Amino acid sequence: MMKKNIVSGLVAAALLSAGFASSVAAHQAGDIIVRAGAVVVAPNESSDDVAGFGEFEVSNNTQLGLNFGYMLTDNIGIELLAATPFSHDVSLNIGGVSTKIAETKQLPPTLVVQYYFGSADSKLRPYIGAGVNFTNFFDNEFTNDLDGALTDLSLSNSWGLAAQVGIDYQVNKNWLVNASVWYAQIDTDVKFNLGDAPVTIQTDIDPWVYMVSVGYTF
Repeated sequence: MMKKNIVSGLVAAALLSAGFASSVAAHQAGDIIVRAGAVVVAPNESSDDVAGFGEFEVSNNTQLGLNFGYMLTDNIGIELLAATPFSHDVSLNIGGVSTKIAETKQLPPTLVVQYYFGSADSKLRPYIGAGVNFTNFFDNEFTNDLDGALTDLSLSNSWGLAAQVGIDYQVNKNWLVNASVWYAQIDTDVKFNLGDAPVTIQTDIDPWVYMVSVGYTF
């Protein structure tokens, strides 16, 4: 419910404030926008059954997020989302208790094309975006191998679609504050050995990504 409220709030702001204007020029064609702040990846995971223990559970993680944007016109931009590596705990329900069995790290660079509402002199610039996500998983390891039963963990990389809604508030000519929400399709094949038998578990991560940041316009 909280996720839906955040997204709904940003969409409402995009619609209601599209005409809000000020004397502060913002987001003009040719501008480069760099944003930095806290970014949270909240997996909306599902997977095939794992050896009778149910589905994988994947933890949230917060890192430093970086956005690099370029305004093609006063209303159309492109943006790359980057971040320091995210680290996630992977758990299974064992004996009725959520038990951590593994850890993985990932980098999810995401490129989107954006449409900014309002005019170049609007102080408040809501926007929406759509594009593509690439996620690279690495440093995959079992932290609880169930007495040696689990070995050789690997996660395949993922390509998927991404969508975004956000809003910038221009504090002055160069500085702005931002809030944005992303949704990304992230699918991976989790491979490991269960005893001597190779196992592949198709897993959807499909996270909501929340970011609050400060930006600078060049």
